[in-house]
Amino acid sequence: RYVVLTTKHHEGFTNWGSPVSWNWNSVDTGPHRDLVGELGEALRESNLRYGLYHSLMEWFNPLYLADKQSDFKTQSFVLKKTMPELYDLVLKYKPDLIWSDGDWEAPDSYWNSTSFLAWLYNDSPVKDTVVVNDRWGRGCSCRHGGFYNCADKFRPGTLPDHKWEMCSSLDRLSWGYRSNMSLPEVMDEMSMIEELVQTVSLGGNYLLNVGPTKEGVIVPIFQERLLALGRWLDTNGEAIYESQPWRVQMENTTDIVW
Repeated sequence: RYVVLTTKHHEGFTNWGSPVSWNWNSVDTGPHRDLVGELGEALRESNLRYGLYHSLMEWFNPLYLADKQSDFKTQSFVLKKTMPELYDLVLKYKPDLIWSDGDWEAPDSYWNSTSFLAWLYNDSPVKDTVVVNDRWGRGCSCRHGGFYNCADKFRPGTLPDHKWEMCSSLDRLSWGYRSNMSLPEVMDEMSMIEELVQTVSLGGNYLLNVGPTKEGVIVPIFQERLLALGRWLDTNGEAIYESQPWRVQMENTTDIVW
């Protein structure tokens, strides 16, 4: 069981005092709080693992746009922004999981992914415990990683050979909060349960995304859905947390079967 917090999404705002974010972070701007650190402290006191999402790229960063213009033959953004942030997150917060994203426009050689991962698994303070996903460069997805995401809302259909995760979102149309979201666009209780059961039956982990408001509030409709799923797990949790997929299964996840 684990929680994954967005430390930085593609727009570049960091939820901790990143030393290379100028003042575009939650410590110098907005709440004036280290949200990454506060969540980490709370999770350490629970039985939940501590995961950190981090976007390798930034939509509007001029260093990234310049590297992109050069067809990624230069690495100014990686050397001055991406790598310093990743090392800082690991050294400062010692996460159990790193959920990388924003890799698809450039190869892993541009991102210096192999160098960072070699340090992470051999010399970092979490080298014996940390796990990572598979988004470390164009072509890495579903091929290299401690566990595979493969694609957003990925459904393999049959039992995969590698550990995997299905990442879904309560808002069917967005990963972030939308003020114009309508009720039919929110997953209902049965849809959440079906996704969870199908994922676990094929040996996967289920990561359900919630987009808070700019004030950090989880809106009532999301609260309602999460509490409903929690009540279902109170009754059926043993079948989720204490079970393993049948390794010789021949079934798939054809909807009519489920």
